Amino acid sequence: MIGAPGLALLVWCGSMAWLSAARPPDARSVVQAPTITPDPTSDSLVTDTPAVELRVDKSERCLCVWRGSQILRCYAIVLGSAPEGDKRMQGDGRTPEGSFHFRDKYPHARWHRFAWIDYPNAESERRFRARRTCGEIPQDARIGGELGLHGVPAGMDGLISAGIDWTLGCISMRNSDLDEIYALITPGRTVIHIAP
Repeated sequence: MIGAPGLALLVWCGSMAWLSAARPPDARSVVQAPTITPDPTSDSLVTDTPAVELRVDKSERCLCVWRGSQILRCYAIVLGSAPEGDKRMQGDGRTPEGSFHFRDKYPHARWHRFAWIDYPNAESERRFRARRTCGEIPQDARIGGELGLHGVPAGMDGLISAGIDWTLGCISMRNSDLDEIYALITPGRTVIHIAP
C-alpha cells in the first residue's frame, strides 16, 4: 500500500467535481497533480469502507476513490475498445455509464483480480429496451454482462501507461493500483459511478 509522505497522485482529474454536481463545460480539463501528505501513522486509503465510493471519468481515463467530498486518490485506467458513449449491447466494446454496485470480487487467472459490477442493472435494462424499441440496436441484440474492474495480464502495465483501450467493456487498471483499492470494495455495498 502507498503511504509515503509527499507521494504525488498518479493521475489527477481536475474535472472530477462534476460527478457530485453539474458537469462543467470542459470535462477534459486537467490540473497539476497535487502532492498528498498522508497521515504518517496510517495509510491514506485506510478508511471506513462503506463511506468510500469509486468515480470513473471515462473521458479523462481516470478512477478516483472518494470519501464524502474528499478525493483520496486517483488512478489511470483504460476502457473498452470502443470507449465513447454508454454500452448499448453485448459485443459493442463500450464501457457502461451509470451507477453500479459491486456484486463480487475475486482473484483472476488472466487479469490479476476482478471486481464484478451489477451491470446490467434496472437503469441499464431500461435504456437497452428503449434503444431496441426505437431501432437504435437490432431486435435480437443482447444486453451483455460480466463487466467489472480488473487488472492487466502480468507484465502488461504498459497498456495502461499507453492509454490503450483494450477490454470488451470492463475498466482496467495497473495491478498494483487495483491492489491498493481492492480491500475497499465491499460487494453489495460499494458503489462505482461511471460517467462519460
